[in-house]
Amino acid sequence: MDQGAKSYVKIMESKANVFVFFGQSYSVNDLRWLPQLSEGQWETKGKMLILSAQMELVSMVYQRTWDADIIHGVLSFTVHYNDLPKFQKFIKDRNPLNTKGDGFIQDFWHNAFNCVFQDQVLDDLEGDICTGEEKLESLPGPFFEMSMTSHSYSIYSAVYVVAHAVHAMHTLQAKRRTMIKRMGLNFHGQDQWQLHDFFRGVAFNDSAGNKVSLNENGELEAGYDIMNWVISSNQSFHRVKVGKMDAQTAPERAFAITEKDITWPSFFNQAQPISVCSESCYYGYSKQVKEGEQFCCYDCNPCPEGKISDQNDSNDCYKCTDEQFPSKNQDFCISKHIIFLSYEEPLGHILAFFALSLSLITALVLGTFIKHHSTPIVKANNRSLSYTLLVSLLLCFLCSLLFIGQPEMVTCLLRQTAFGTIFSVAISCILAKTITVVLAFMATKPGSRIRKWVGKRLADSIVLFCSLVQGGICALWLAISPPFPDVDIYSVIEEVILECNEGSLILFYCMLGYMGFLAIVSFIVAFLARKLPDSFNEAQFITFSMLVFCSVWLSFVPTYLSTKGKSMVAVEIFSILTSGAGLLSLIFAPKCFIIWLRPKLNNREGLIRAKGQST
Repeated sequence: MDQGAKSYVKIMESKANVFVFFGQSYSVNDLRWLPQLSEGQWETKGKMLILSAQMELVSMVYQRTWDADIIHGVLSFTVHYNDLPKFQKFIKDRNPLNTKGDGFIQDFWHNAFNCVFQDQVLDDLEGDICTGEEKLESLPGPFFEMSMTSHSYSIYSAVYVVAHAVHAMHTLQAKRRTMIKRMGLNFHGQDQWQLHDFFRGVAFNDSAGNKVSLNENGELEAGYDIMNWVISSNQSFHRVKVGKMDAQTAPERAFAITEKDITWPSFFNQAQPISVCSESCYYGYSKQVKEGEQFCCYDCNPCPEGKISDQNDSNDCYKCTDEQFPSKNQDFCISKHIIFLSYEEPLGHILAFFALSLSLITALVLGTFIKHHSTPIVKANNRSLSYTLLVSLLLCFLCSLLFIGQPEMVTCLLRQTAFGTIFSVAISCILAKTITVVLAFMATKPGSRIRKWVGKRLADSIVLFCSLVQGGICALWLAISPPFPDVDIYSVIEEVILECNEGSLILFYCMLGYMGFLAIVSFIVAFLARKLPDSFNEAQFITFSMLVFCSVWLSFVPTYLSTKGKSMVAVEIFSILTSGAGLLSLIFAPKCFIIWLRPKLNNREGLIRAKGQST
């Protein structure tokens, strides 16, 4: 009891919920003292017990009526054993009537059934008389088990191992004796301690047909069973096999346990007990060991941004692959969405619709000009420049469609270079128109030498030169570091962006810068020529159109640099359509208005009248 009290104090002071007891077969007697020492408070403490293989459920006589709840739910390791078919019949047949002279049976009977035999009574009897017909199966399970236990099977196997070893030793001695007698020598018997040599490699089948064998070291080749001790409400006792441990198999299969078959102590409410100084770290957290404490004591730290843990008690968090991103709780990886501006999505629909609509309007204006090509308003200010400008705008609207859809090698090579070259042609036409207006007004002054510069050749030269410069920049770009299809997996956490890598950013911005330079020059020249007195003076309309053009592209650069993915592409398409629509509407809308709605003004008399009114 003193030893049990010390054990109880240690257990109650510990923060652990699970205890491993190591002892011999009768150590369970000491274990059953714990509820008595705890004054009924053991159950409320919630302690789980695991017993070593040597311990068996046996009780002292005075413990037979004690509550057995302390062993309910216990897990124990037992040497693997098999039920022998005739063992229970053998037990049932054992009683004092058929074992005369067996003092052990009488002592056991006296203690088990709390009775005495008449031949042992000298005075008047107080108590029950042992008849010998008492039934062993009537004894409570925690006091006496009718089935074979692991401890009993080990004794059974040990007896047979010794028997086989003795038989092998005597067989060898008989052979040696015969050989020595033939040689006329004296035979000396073998010492009994040498019997251990014959344990090596012993193998036989038990009465149930199961093989029992020892290895070369004389050790039993058997694993362990994991048993769950269950006490029913009527105090009956059962052992349930819930797992096994076999060192002879592969390491990953050496230990196996079926948790769903385990009956836990009632105070755990059928839940697996936890016996650590720290709760488990769940998904999305990692363990950080506490300095100066046991290895199982740790803090749970959330995973840093960009990392996850997808198992409990993870020692570290790790990054997802480049094609994945962490979930909100950082407990698993999610595949990134593949993003590009597609024709199937609403934004792609809208931009494609406006591009095609503006292309149709431009084609309609071009058709109108061709139809009325001989009228003064079409001839004014270089008819061929107007045609070239309209064709350029038509191609600009159509080239915006190259930016929609999954990036491929051809589209990546064409879209920026085509856009830059075509838009440069358009702005060159506007610049040529503006310069033509200025030179034409200056040539009207008497004695002016500029008259020889006014003509179609100068305008064509301006368009050709300015366009060739942009074409040279684009050709150099394609030769040195051309655009190519690329994948951006870092800019946006949740997306894989399919895009066109511009290759050389320097040449890309040179292309945009040159186009901006032409636009600014055109705007300045048009602004200076906006008040020249001429009925056909387009300088005012060009001024407004280039103001819109410059505003769009000045706002485009910071917006383009601050967006990612398909939004970046949408910004560029929007800028192309908006600036092109500004040029189309502000330069050609007034002329179309006269051609369609005021045809009377589109003749020589109307123009002279308009000129007089403007003067």
